[in-house]
Amino acid sequence: MHKTIEPTILYFGTPVALISTLNEDGSANLAPMSSAWWLGWTCMLGLGSMGKTSDNLIRARECVINLPSIHEVSAVDRLALTTGKNPVPERKRSWGYRFEAEKFRQAGLTPVVSESVAPPRVLECPVQMEGVVHDHRPFGKNVDAIAFESHITRLHVEESLLAPGRAEGEKPHIDPERWQPLLMSFCRFFGMGGEVHPSRLAESDFMKLVARGTGTPATAG
Repeated sequence: MHKTIEPTILYFGTPVALISTLNEDGSANLAPMSSAWWLGWTCMLGLGSMGKTSDNLIRARECVINLPSIHEVSAVDRLALTTGKNPVPERKRSWGYRFEAEKFRQAGLTPVVSESVAPPRVLECPVQMEGVVHDHRPFGKNVDAIAFESHITRLHVEESLLAPGRAEGEKPHIDPERWQPLLMSFCRFFGMGGEVHPSRLAESDFMKLVARGTGTPATAG
């Protein structure tokens, strides 16, 4: 039997992504998010309008969408409740966010040069997608979010994830049995099996405010 409910958040399990962008001074920003989906070589990103990532995407229109596996979960979690925006917007400050200029250093991750865009890739992420923003627009009702339509210009994949036995002339593809994406469901980290790491975000004051209807899940910094 189904029951009609109104949960505090709708986040049913999507891949975690680390979005790298460039700030006005040329430094790199890196933000975790999990509102993304793909059709062909187009990716839709849903990001909070108060974050530095949204500012950078609107201004520079370039990014790298880095997909971590379960093995990078601790690095992703170290970015929780940080933002590259200074001063921190008052609402985000009330959720426990703090300004962090050196996002790569905070996460313990390595920036590497991209081929078609200016923002760096994340070396440790097994999947890296360079992209350009084609369009953006406000998204949702009663939520401060922006939808970004991005076209993927380069795809970099760790060779160990590729399916073996490719015939001559056949395009390479990712073996889904080898790819173990990091997922976020209701602000908690999961792999293809059980939960793989405690989530600071799930335990933060931000989630308490969401439960009261005063927060938004689109919070990339």
